[in-house]
Amino acid sequence: MFSGAGLYRDGRMFGLVASNEIYLKVDDETVERFKEAGSRPFTYEQKGKSATMSYWRVPDDALDDPDRMKDWAELAYEAALRAPQKKAKKRQRRRTTR
Repeated sequence: MFSGAGLYRDGRMFGLVASNEIYLKVDDETVERFKEAGSRPFTYEQKGKSATMSYWRVPDDALDDPDRMKDWAELAYEAALRAPQKKAKKRQRRRTTR
């Protein structure tokens, strides 16, 4: 998918680190706050096309302020909680013949 690291809390991915930047999960309820803060979405190239994910860069003012970072991270975690969870794929057992 992308070369980076996921940020998880209680099994939910709420952020990612890619290209030395931190991105946080957004949804319809939070994306406007990120836009207003001057943030931008995480994008990457896939099959020659640009793809965008529902993660936006941490606003600059939060990078050096732990309290502001906590507020943004909490918004991202809440967005992750609202997001539908993908079902884990069942692994098929191989039948072996002896």
